[in-house]
Amino acid sequence: MRRHFTLFSVVAHAVVITAALVSQELADGALPTPHQPVLFEAADFMPADIRLPAPPRRTEPGRTAQPESGPVSTDAAPTVEPTAVTPESDRGSAVPLPGSVGGVESGVGSGIDGIVSGNALPPPPPPVPPRPVRLHAGMTAPHKIVDVPPVYPPVAQRARIEGVVILEAVIDAAGRVASVRVLRSIALLDQAAVDAVTLWRFTPALLNGEPVPVVMTVTINFNLQNR
Repeated sequence: MRRHFTLFSVVAHAVVITAALVSQELADGALPTPHQPVLFEAADFMPADIRLPAPPRRTEPGRTAQPESGPVSTDAAPTVEPTAVTPESDRGSAVPLPGSVGGVESGVGSGIDGIVSGNALPPPPPPVPPRPVRLHAGMTAPHKIVDVPPVYPPVAQRARIEGVVILEAVIDAAGRVASVRVLRSIALLDQAAVDAVTLWRFTPALLNGEPVPVVMTVTINFNLQNR
C-alpha cells in the first residue's frame, strides 16, 4: 500500500512540473524581468570641521611652562601652581561709608526692611480722596443744618428781574460745600445764588455707614413779591 502511495506522489509531481514547463513554452510575449537587488552604495559623508586642541608645549627638564601671552582676566583661575601663599591684596575692598563699620552700611531694623542712615525713604503719598457720587437709593441723603438766604441784588430788583437759578453743588464728606457750578443761569442773579449756597452746611451723606462726598442739585428762587 505504501509503495502505491509513493508511486502516485512521484507521478503527480512529475505531471505538475511538466505542465509548468509546457505552459512557459507556450506562453506569448517576453518573460517578466526579475527584480533587481537593491544596491547600497557608500554615502559620501561631509567632513566635520573640528579644531583639535594645540599640542602641549614641551619644556626642558627643570623649567616651568610659561603661560601663553594674551589678555588674562584678573578673576580667572590660576593655571600655574603657586610656589608660596601670599597675603590677599586690597583689590575690591569695600570703601567705608559714613555711619558704617568696616564697609558695611548701618541701618535701622532688620537686614530686609532696614533704612540706611542718611538715605531715609520718603513718606508715602497721601491717600487719594474719593470722588463725589450722585445720590441714589441705599444712601443716606445729607440734611441742611445751616441755611443762608441769598441777597437779592439791587440792580436785579430795579430791573424787575426774577426767576429760578439752578446750581450743582459738591458736598464733601464733612458736609461742607466744596464747589458750586451754575446749571441754569440768570445773569444778574447767579453770583448771589452761588454766594449763598457756598455758606450752607449739611450733615454728611452716608454710604454703607461711611461718609462720602456727593453731588446735589440746588434751586434758588428769586421772587420780587417777597421783597
